[in-house]
Amino acid sequence: MKISVNKAHYPVTVLGPGKRIGIWLQGCRIHCKGCVSQDTWASEPGHDMTVARLMSWCRQVAKDGVDGITISGGEPFDQPAALSALLDAIHFWRQESGLELDILCYSGYPLASLQKKHSKILTKIDALIPEPYIDAQPPELAWRGSANQPLVLQTALAQKKYADWQNLPLTQQEKRIQTMTDGKHIWYIGIPARGDMQSLETLAESRGVRFEQVSWR
Repeated sequence: MKISVNKAHYPVTVLGPGKRIGIWLQGCRIHCKGCVSQDTWASEPGHDMTVARLMSWCRQVAKDGVDGITISGGEPFDQPAALSALLDAIHFWRQESGLELDILCYSGYPLASLQKKHSKILTKIDALIPEPYIDAQPPELAWRGSANQPLVLQTALAQKKYADWQNLPLTQQEKRIQTMTDGKHIWYIGIPARGDMQSLETLAESRGVRFEQVSWR
């Protein structure tokens, strides 16, 4: 089974509790206004890889310890068969290894729509942050991009690990953005506040650094 992946990072510490693997899938048909990840919208064959290859990478980086996996995008549910296969592979891995890692998944589709169209896939996810990003509704709680997005806890594991975070005010979230680089690109991971990315560009330019290509416009 092949899955289209924009990027994968480890450790991610701003999208879910603990030290996590972050996987961003490629392709999104929703195109929310103000999205900061517009580089993930296009469906491009060059991003395809096998689920087995992705899981091999996950197992390798997890040797340093992992608390969970966060799947975002793009839109994970725009490739439901591949998403389901990835979730099955993660479940097999955690059962085989005994790791108590949770699965958090983001989606821009309404919760009611996901429950109607993808109920079987939802049973494989511990925690879900659904609903479209709305630029005019700034977030109030941790890990959410806009105020309309809930954190849905679907399993006992999620209840255990997310209880202290479900209604945590954004102002109490210790860190919202982290930076990573692959030697060619700089990646900003997390949920920026309104205007943060534009302010970052302005600050960088004032110090002689110009961004040639950005994902937020």
